[in-house]
Amino acid sequence: MDGTVVVTGGTRGIGRAVADAFVADGAAVAVGARDGNDVEQTVDELESAGATATGVRTDVRDEFDVERLVETASRTGDEGIDVVVAAAGVYHGESGGTPTDDDSYTAFDDHWRTNGRGVFATIRESLPHLNEGARVLVPTGSVARDAQPGYGSYAISKATAEAVVRGFAADTEYVVGCLEPGRVATDLSGGHGRDPDDVAEMFLWAATDADADELDGNVLGLKEWKKATR
Repeated sequence: MDGTVVVTGGTRGIGRAVADAFVADGAAVAVGARDGNDVEQTVDELESAGATATGVRTDVRDEFDVERLVETASRTGDEGIDVVVAAAGVYHGESGGTPTDDDSYTAFDDHWRTNGRGVFATIRESLPHLNEGARVLVPTGSVARDAQPGYGSYAISKATAEAVVRGFAADTEYVVGCLEPGRVATDLSGGHGRDPDDVAEMFLWAATDADADELDGNVLGLKEWKKATR
């Protein structure tokens, strides 16, 4: 695709796989993550693959970091931003081993600040730079809607992120939606699940071909992706 893509959490896991997929499809990519060295290494690797790429050390808990990222991204390829993937996230504790009644206030606060408020900041700071027809994609999981034991404030923060998505979908002209790729093998899942590369194309599909009305304010999963692309 032509255009510029911003990926938070873009140095590892789903975010890195998504950045690679967009680069392979011809997009210019801007990545943000908390570790500046990881950002620099990722940009070097993307450029070595022939991409137009940039990166900014970004903690999504800090809206000023996010502001710098999206301002930089808007000048990376053609003017403005065409796709935002808010993939930055944290999980404090062992996946499935953090029951709500034993969760610490510290974990609750940081889950909410990163996974909930961080999505809000990423979308809000991107709005002034979005091109006409731009799309915003937020990874999510079933624990955001279907309570499972052991996921505590992480699940609560993902439910918050989904509510943030619905709010922006209702109040802006842009397509803002969630994607549920199932369990993916990342640090957040303890390394269990699908390879991130196997679901990265789902984000490319959602950014380019998925029906806008079906995506906007909603959650699309593997079933919808596979049905549309088989």
